[in-house]
Amino acid sequence: MTKITNLNTEVESNWCPGCGNFGVWNALKQAIVGQNLDPDKIALVSGIGCSSQINQWINTYGFQSLHGRLLPAATGIKLCNHELTVIAVGGDGDGYGIGMGHFIHAMRRNLDMTYIVTNNQVYGLTQGQTSPTSMKGHKSKSTPFGAIEIPVNPLELALSSGATYISRGYAGDLPHLTNLISDGIAHKGFSFIDVLQPCVTFNKINTYQYFQQRCYKLEDEKHDAADKHAAYIRAGEAWDSKIPIGLFYEEERPTYESEEGALKAGPLAGQSLEGINIERIMRRFM
Repeated sequence: MTKITNLNTEVESNWCPGCGNFGVWNALKQAIVGQNLDPDKIALVSGIGCSSQINQWINTYGFQSLHGRLLPAATGIKLCNHELTVIAVGGDGDGYGIGMGHFIHAMRRNLDMTYIVTNNQVYGLTQGQTSPTSMKGHKSKSTPFGAIEIPVNPLELALSSGATYISRGYAGDLPHLTNLISDGIAHKGFSFIDVLQPCVTFNKINTYQYFQQRCYKLEDEKHDAADKHAAYIRAGEAWDSKIPIGLFYEEERPTYESEEGALKAGPLAGQSLEGINIERIMRRFM
């Protein structure tokens, strides 16, 4: 395969100037190019939201699902042809709100795919309402007196639900985020990457300056990514003064695809349908 150096499309993005999604977009492209992946064998799946338009601006195969349903769509694609590199990209409202159940079940199955969540703590596409990760007290159009719920902690959920690669990146640190995405794609199993992604239009609290003052890299602290207990401690750190980014946890475990008997003969998309008769099972269920 000829080495790909440019994954741009003819269509230009319409994100707000300064949007953190630009960092995620560039990091993902650099990770794909850095691994010399074949764009024809990549399925980039998204949901609904600002970040979910990303597959329109990366020159691979793409599929845009319903709001919160990108992981079921990605699962179907992976099981139909498990030789594809499947990457799902969505927002915090998409994945941690209506898509929360799918998030948990995809992780416990340990499907071999990468899930990138651009976490800006608001519903940016619909004018900045409070999202599941908004800080307690956050004021928005939907919570004018401040949010009264505590925010979802996606890293703790991932640790308890069975994801085998769990990391957090920051959209303002492109080289670091690129490495996390690249390692996540290379990992065999469910790779989850939560990305701190400033929304410059609707979130005036969790800004670039906010994260730059607080973020520190786990690798600089010699964090042991094989230690799940240590990962829980890091994931639970309050955001008052310090926010950890980097690889929290990684383990090896058989993937769903490797244990599914129907896939041992090769991808379903390539298996012959000759000689298959479904009349008996149709009569049974109709």
